[in-house]
Amino acid sequence: MSVRFESRPDPARNDVGLAKASTWDVGTPERRRQAVEAIREAWGSREWPHPGLLSYTVHTGEDGRTLFHYTQWSGEQAHQDFVRNGRDERNAEIDAAVPGIRRLGLHAFEVYRSLLPADGDAREPGCVVIVDVEFEGADKARQRDWVDTVLEALATDPALAPGGISAHFHVSVDGTRVLNYAEWESARAHAEALAAPGDGVGSRTPQWERVRTYPGVAGSRVNRYTPALSLRPGA
Repeated sequence: MSVRFESRPDPARNDVGLAKASTWDVGTPERRRQAVEAIREAWGSREWPHPGLLSYTVHTGEDGRTLFHYTQWSGEQAHQDFVRNGRDERNAEIDAAVPGIRRLGLHAFEVYRSLLPADGDAREPGCVVIVDVEFEGADKARQRDWVDTVLEALATDPALAPGGISAHFHVSVDGTRVLNYAEWESARAHAEALAAPGDGVGSRTPQWERVRTYPGVAGSRVNRYTPALSLRPGA
């Protein structure tokens, strides 16, 4: 299979058994640009490595030094097959072009629930906001209840920020974290939502207060990214 270049992935596609997320620290904006081009060349010059890899996406961090990697798989076995046959040669080529990349962890997720755009909303995201929430210990029921609590707060918010397009809530396979892959019109729209009165992007409501005080949350991080590169298998 050949490699097809797309504008972005579809986090809500129903054939995904597993999503993997990781961050690379490359140090500087120029090295980050070089890394994206090295990824494009290493992947675009080869056949698609495995039918169970459904998409591979890279976003550039607002901090000027990081890359967020998001891959969609049919399941864990497909990922393990790729690790054994296909990953190392691509990474070796990328590392030769940009030595010293720091690869900061890899987490496996399942998509639990998505908040999709309304019918007719054809806005293309100019920014992807990754919200990474870590809990005190593994508890799969707590992961899902936290997501349900957030979605209730969003559904009942009287003044929801207009710049949001979609939100895709992922629960980690090990039960310890939730990742929200949220698409926004722009980084500015998200920054303005955070600056508005309330907690985070939400209004001051009892539902958002329950999110803010949810027990067992060990910490959370919010990072903004710009879509850079998205690949999928071609014909």
